[in-house]
Amino acid sequence: MSKLNVGIIFGGKSAEHEVSIQSALSVYDAIDRSKYEPYLIGIDKTGKWYFDGGAVQQFILNRGDPAHIKLNYKSGLAALVPEGAGTLYSLDAHDVQGASGAAETSVSKLKLHLDVIFPVLHGPNGEDGTVQGLLKLAGIPFVGPGVLASAVGMDKDVTKRLLRDAGIPVARWVTLKRNEKRISFNEAKAALGSPLFIKPANMGSSVGVNKAHNEKEYDTFLTEAFLFDTKVLIEEAVTAREIECAVLGNGNCGEPMASIPGEIVPTHEFYSYDAKYLDENGAVLKIPAELTDAKCKEAQALAVQTFNTLCCEGLSRVDMFLCPDGKLLVNEINTMPGFTKISMYPKLWEASGIPYPALIDKLICLAIERHNAEKSLRINYLD
Repeated sequence: MSKLNVGIIFGGKSAEHEVSIQSALSVYDAIDRSKYEPYLIGIDKTGKWYFDGGAVQQFILNRGDPAHIKLNYKSGLAALVPEGAGTLYSLDAHDVQGASGAAETSVSKLKLHLDVIFPVLHGPNGEDGTVQGLLKLAGIPFVGPGVLASAVGMDKDVTKRLLRDAGIPVARWVTLKRNEKRISFNEAKAALGSPLFIKPANMGSSVGVNKAHNEKEYDTFLTEAFLFDTKVLIEEAVTAREIECAVLGNGNCGEPMASIPGEIVPTHEFYSYDAKYLDENGAVLKIPAELTDAKCKEAQALAVQTFNTLCCEGLSRVDMFLCPDGKLLVNEINTMPGFTKISMYPKLWEASGIPYPALIDKLICLAIERHNAEKSLRINYLD
């Protein structure tokens, strides 16, 4: 049996660019080489695509430094094209002369055929349905949720509204748009209590997330959050344990399954970006979480319900709050969670009996299963 060529897309126009690079390298290193031939495809912060060309060591710079890891922009440019059935082309900016006499970028030669894509992209312009739409147009299977679930899961405001309307409990919040009049700290405090969490609506990895205890912090943190998004959430600070559950499966091809729950115990005031990625002692991960059997099953059921409500496929990580009274609230969903070997999603599945390489294999199989199911649908009505 011949190997499948797997394109691992990473980076992107997002403040989570560096986290994505770390996740992609972990997938690249762990993928089963007896079944798959992996290729790295990096997207820089301007949106240009690059192909490793087999020189992986030179493709990613500062691999051992999470704060300075970056894509080598001297690599060759590349592109997928609509209905190219997984054909990755190289781009050459020197071969063609336009009518003005200036050099123009052109498709010059075929690079390779990709059988499936693993878009290890975090945040906007990658995890939000944009790249998923491109991959659907390119006619290639891809790992993770499709356009709808990716877009919905990225937007914390829309996520909360859909979950609330489905009867799934969430923390209280208020949404502000950049062009709207801001509510004051005292107004927000009266509605939601204090302290308050300030969050960009469409970011992950706790980028731009802060905890405001007073009016000065509130104003400062709102300004910072609006640097990352045009829509911001003001959310009540819930005193609770942070429980996370990984979900795996295709909702339209059988019931998804949930991992054993884990617990995040931050050593910082909350689970910030620094605590997640820069401080190796930023949090303690308890896997499994210390829960009763009944509460464990309740968390798993709530995770799958959330996954299905938001029309997810492939994978997601559902983050919950376990309140002192025993009530579970859904905090958010991550449709392409961190994928390093020490990230919560793969660690939860490893503790549930699925090692990291086998998890990658299952996700690729789910991607192909969904793609084949969609290909079987009729596109002609009158024939």
